[in-house]
Amino acid sequence: MKYNLIIVGGGAAGFFTAINAAVHNPKLRIAILERSAEVLSKVRISGGGRCNVTHAEFIPSTLCANYPRGEKELQGPFHTFMTGDTMGWFEERGVALKIEGDGRIFPVSDTSATIIDCFLSEAKRLGIAIHTGHSVKKFEKEDASWKVETNQGDFLGKQLMIATGSNPKIWNVLQQLGHKSVDAVPSLFTFNIKDPRITDLPGLATPAQVYVLETKLSSEGPLLITHWGMSGPAILKLSAWGAIALNTMRYKFKIAVNWLCDDDKETAITALKEIKTQHPKQQVTTYTQFGLPKRLWQNLVEASGIINTTRWADLNKIQFTALAEQLTAGVFEVNGKSTFKEEFVTAGGIDLKEVNFKTYESKLHPNLYFAGEVLNIDAITGGFNFQNAWTSGFIAAQAIAKCEE
Repeated sequence: MKYNLIIVGGGAAGFFTAINAAVHNPKLRIAILERSAEVLSKVRISGGGRCNVTHAEFIPSTLCANYPRGEKELQGPFHTFMTGDTMGWFEERGVALKIEGDGRIFPVSDTSATIIDCFLSEAKRLGIAIHTGHSVKKFEKEDASWKVETNQGDFLGKQLMIATGSNPKIWNVLQQLGHKSVDAVPSLFTFNIKDPRITDLPGLATPAQVYVLETKLSSEGPLLITHWGMSGPAILKLSAWGAIALNTMRYKFKIAVNWLCDDDKETAITALKEIKTQHPKQQVTTYTQFGLPKRLWQNLVEASGIINTTRWADLNKIQFTALAEQLTAGVFEVNGKSTFKEEFVTAGGIDLKEVNFKTYESKLHPNLYFAGEVLNIDAITGGFNFQNAWTSGFIAAQAIAKCEE
């Protein structure tokens, strides 16, 4: 079968490319090849099933700062198509969006089905062919076209878009064409920690600063205690920025947690001494301080060697120091990781030096394009990975449509 554009990958980036290419050039014959029986499966589970479409960050340079890999390369593309453009695109197609307090943007319907229905209806309206159950075996140049071999037959297309995400099989095919790729490692994940200080606190969330010992990795934000250990923005940011380093450590390392954020150990000791002076008869365990959740405070006090009946007046220098350390630099041992919700984001992909970011075309092969996570670009949680998909798909679609005029 012959097409103007063949897109390998029936996910967010693939559909966004196909739809925008068809809009810019209605004469295009476009086919999407998806190996599984269902398209847009990652969209369906994203954001806890609500689909975190993008993030309310409207300055390109600030938006770029959320990408551990791709920050430099995305500067130009985000000046062409970014958050406001994404919101306008969906709203023009009847998808109402809302900005939540933390900046994440979701459909008002609070279901990813709204986004999926939008894509499928647009694809149908524009005559885009969708072929599911088509596993791509290889693709190569044949005269002026790309020949794509699948388990259900061959396809020919003048333009070829790869939007398969983290698919090592496709990376291997691209390597045979001369492209370099960076091996994939998990990027967004939670930390597995078994520690009596947090064992009975699943569901508790509080601001914290987190440091990976023996590295320069650190982050700050809400920290969520789970049944398996620690999660929340503070941990997820660390997992993204430290994806490669933490993989090298085989996910066995130590972190220090500052539950007081900006206060250091000495500042904490000073504050604790003031509490002793002002409330000498209060019991340390029950007189929670620093705005910490009560149960967390009690566990940290106990970990400092302070028994339940101890009054503030009875604390000695050693206990002051121990409590200050628990509050500002408590060490926890991480032994493994868990996937964040049902989402799986990786660092790795096609070497960014081999891509023209004005068009998302390969620098090695004309008429070969990339979009989404097939590239070595990934972001922290919050809708940023989808924004990369929308931006790359839109810019590539413009270039493809122009070539076929």
